Amino acid sequence: MNTKLCFYARLFTGLLGLSLIACQPQNKEVQQKIPDQKKDEVILHPDSPKHAYIKEMVATLVQRPLMDPVTGKITYDETLTARVSSPIAGRVIGSISALGSLVQKGDTLAELDSPELGGAQSDYAAATADLNLAKHAFERMQELYSNGITPLKELEQTEDNLTRAQSEAERARLKLVNLGARGKRMDNHFTLRAPVTGIVTERNINPGMEIRSDLIAPLFVITDLNQLWVQMDIFEKDIGLIHVGALVHLRVSAYPKEYFTATISYISQVVDEVSRTVKVRCTLPNHDSRLLPAMFATIEVQSDLNDLVIVVPLTALFTEDNSDWLYVNTGDYHYHKRPVKTGLRLKGRAVILEGLQPGENLVTDGALLLRTEQDAEQKSDKETL
Repeated sequence: MNTKLCFYARLFTGLLGLSLIACQPQNKEVQQKIPDQKKDEVILHPDSPKHAYIKEMVATLVQRPLMDPVTGKITYDETLTARVSSPIAGRVIGSISALGSLVQKGDTLAELDSPELGGAQSDYAAATADLNLAKHAFERMQELYSNGITPLKELEQTEDNLTRAQSEAERARLKLVNLGARGKRMDNHFTLRAPVTGIVTERNINPGMEIRSDLIAPLFVITDLNQLWVQMDIFEKDIGLIHVGALVHLRVSAYPKEYFTATISYISQVVDEVSRTVKVRCTLPNHDSRLLPAMFATIEVQSDLNDLVIVVPLTALFTEDNSDWLYVNTGDYHYHKRPVKTGLRLKGRAVILEGLQPGENLVTDGALLLRTEQDAEQKSDKETL
């Protein structure tokens, strides 16, 4: 009986040992699986004060930026701008168009008392009188010649005189036209008129001022501020990335939180040998007149409308094992560490090529805090094991 009891006891002990041995690999696999699941994930308690240091954003598709921002300058649209000078010397009399006023084409900008204009009017009057006299002489000579009273030679001479008088009268008339004089009476009164419709943005004229036709600075600058130009210099290496018709986004210091859109309208065909840049001009709508000529702008050249990528702040990225990583909130305060492939890095931003999808919540601030928390959790797990 004792022999049987010993046998069963040994059998039970052996089976129990085999059972424990068989269970050990399974338990080890479970113990190893738990750390693997948490290796790239951080879980914060809903009441954790660390949430105050974490900021998130939803990944969205935007137009791909092509190059680093460049600095440009807003200027007049020269196709809509007139720099008005006086074609004649004189002294300013009467009223002058005010700075900032809207003028229509043909409106009076200023009035001058001009002896030069009086001389031109006098020359025209004299030339006209000579022409009338030459006409009458030629008509009389034609009548005398037809009646056989005067020889052909005298008829030809009067015809030549008439031709000369006509040429002189036309020269005097064209001079008045070139001076912009509409009336032909001798009053020395010259009216300077607006050649285009627009706003008077510059005025270099005062009452009583003596005006000359060779002044360097224009008396008035008139332009349409509803449309402006943006001039910028693009490095030679980046010229292949842009084309006429491409859009650019620009910001000015007056409105730092707003983007304005312009369109590339001209690319120079010459490279500056010193700076190795090419001048590029953009057309900028300005219907609300908030943008002003001579403003400096920070310009970002955009890709085609259908070339979309995700752009994230650089604060969302951190480097580990020579790779870029970020954290994505997968829900319920679960933050998953994910490797991403980046493209162009801009000032404060980076293009994401792989690893992030539109609509996902990524951590923009606090990624290093989550990384520290993850290291602490992994260390705690190892100590527990």
